[in-house]
Amino acid sequence: QVRLVESGGRLVQAGGSLRLSCAASGRAFSTVPIGWFRQAPEKEREFVAAISGSGGSTTYADSVKGRFTISRENAKNTAYLQMNGLKPEDTAVYYCAATPTGGTMSLAYRYWGQGTQVTVSS
Repeated sequence: QVRLVESGGRLVQAGGSLRLSCAASGRAFSTVPIGWFRQAPEKEREFVAAISGSGGSTTYADSVKGRFTISRENAKNTAYLQMNGLKPEDTAVYYCAATPTGGTMSLAYRYWGQGTQVTVSS
């Protein structure tokens, strides 16, 4: 089975940067698409970014396009989310997830990490 653990979240000032990591274990990591999602309190979980198993294809939500970059290093079984130009509205718990099929819908993702808190202050 695939197990995911996020790290890197913290309090940061608006305009700052963070890099989140998603350490994965399990079968065939290099073939498993990875997504990042986020959820603010009492809000729906929303898609942030996704990357194909090979790392050759990426997709971003419009709200983060141009500011966030998803990447992966399969030799280390790790995916990343580089977050630049952070805004207060980026405040949320960030989750990485794995899907056997890919896509941007949370329901497509079978495996989820526990999340890491990102708080952006004004």
